[in-house]
Amino acid sequence: MFTLNDIPMFIINFFIILPLVTLVHEAGHVFVARVFGGKIKFCIGTGKKLFDIGPLEVRRMYFMEGWCQYEKLSYNKTWAHVSIYMAGSIFNMMMILLLNLLIIQGVLPADLFFYQYSYFSMYFIFFSLFPYRNGDGKPSDGMAIHDVIRHGKAADPID
Repeated sequence: MFTLNDIPMFIINFFIILPLVTLVHEAGHVFVARVFGGKIKFCIGTGKKLFDIGPLEVRRMYFMEGWCQYEKLSYNKTWAHVSIYMAGSIFNMMMILLLNLLIIQGVLPADLFFYQYSYFSMYFIFFSLFPYRNGDGKPSDGMAIHDVIRHGKAADPID
């Protein structure tokens, strides 16, 4: 049951953990797109722009959604696009595994914060790889993978 005692963890989840999970996810897309020579722009949040840090744009509602846009890959093959779309979820999974390793090694405590981070990362992985289009017609990573394999076209932007 959700009680008033749960509100502090809710605030931490909503305003800290979920944006961190999003940032790691988008960093995966950015890293692999750069490996293939792409020009990248990515964003955390929605609403009015707060600031830019290089190719990263942070918006007022930074705790809601994120996207990555790439263009001009120097290696423009189907598997390169698939790799870019998969990279967000792979980075999320790698972070879960790294956190677990650090907890097992005693470097990090077995804390609710890390449990929640891993939980939201798994949520993110599932919904990123589940093939669907949102209300604006933008594809999930899973749908973008489907589209690029089936139709040979990359979606823009990726989420």
